Formats: sequence, C-alpha cells, structure tokens
Amino acid sequence: MAESLFGVHGAALEVRGQRMGVLASNIANASTPNFKARDIDFKAALGAVEQRGAGGVADALQYRVPTQPSMDGNTVELSTEQTAFAENAVQYQTTLSFLNGRIGQITRALKGE
Repeated sequence: MAESLFGVHGAALEVRGQRMGVLASNIANASTPNFKARDIDFKAALGAVEQRGAGGVADALQYRVPTQPSMDGNTVELSTEQTAFAENAVQYQTTLSFLNGRIGQITRALKGE
C-alpha cells in the first residue's frame, strides 16, 4: 500500500541514502592507499529496489574509473566525490520534501480537512 501512496519516491529515497553512504566512504578514504572509489548506478539501483527491496542496491554498486589514477593505487578523486555528494544531497532533500508533502496531504485527508 505504501508503494501506491508514495510511488517511486520511497525507493528513490532508499537508493539516495545508500549512495550518500558510499560517497561519504569514498571521501573518508581519499588518502588510503589502494582504496577503490565506488558509486551506485542510480537507475539500476532504483529498479532493483523496486523489484527486490533494499538488498537490490548492492547489484548496482560499481567501481569508479578515475581520470587521473593516484600513484598509491587510490582511485578517489576528491573533487569528483564532493560534487557527486553535494548533488546527491540536494536530490535526497528534494525527494524527502516531496514525501513530506505527500504525507501532509494524506494526514489532512484523514482528518477531513
């Protein structure tokens, strides 16, 4: 029933939240030798979450291909990760705002307002 009330936005929030964690991990490990940066293919993850639930995100996790690999084997490019993190944060907040508005509409409808 929640799927019909919130549409794709509930699954999108789940994927964006998990992507935030992956990107934060990349940023935290920017100076860790041999750390391989990863990201989530949003479209693939969204489809997987809609079909299989939250566990489907793991199938969409990919290693990022660096434009300038580091000499120590680390593939994190800090500017790329920070940009992706900021974009994902804005998208997360937008999705959350939509869901909050939808919940407000349902609450008002239930109260008969």
